[in-house]
Amino acid sequence: MTTKHILIVDDSKTVRNLVAFILKKEGFRVTTAEDGLDGLEKLYSQNEIHLIVSDVNMPRMDGFSFIKAVREQQGYRDLPIVVLSTEGQEKDIQRGMSLGANLYMIKPAQPEKLVRNVKMLLG
Repeated sequence: MTTKHILIVDDSKTVRNLVAFILKKEGFRVTTAEDGLDGLEKLYSQNEIHLIVSDVNMPRMDGFSFIKAVREQQGYRDLPIVVLSTEGQEKDIQRGMSLGANLYMIKPAQPEKLVRNVKMLLG
């Protein structure tokens, strides 16, 4: 079985490092990006990304625009996307889900729950 590759998109270095640490410990390969534009660049240039974990509030390109851009690309319509954000209002959750996120988690997320959801989405 090939190691699943996860892209983490978050403008907080602390959050990127923490989520990367949690997922690497579970055996995943991880690539990080500091905002939506960086995320798109990494997504298009990396060998097969299997899942994305993205924040919403980021400079240059926010998470909502990032999800929309990913979903507009034919090859990424079914790529699992987990939003991990401090924005927990119903309108934010609904917007994220309507743009194509598979799951919306509120920070700080419990590591076990994040890992369980990632594994579930990856089948």
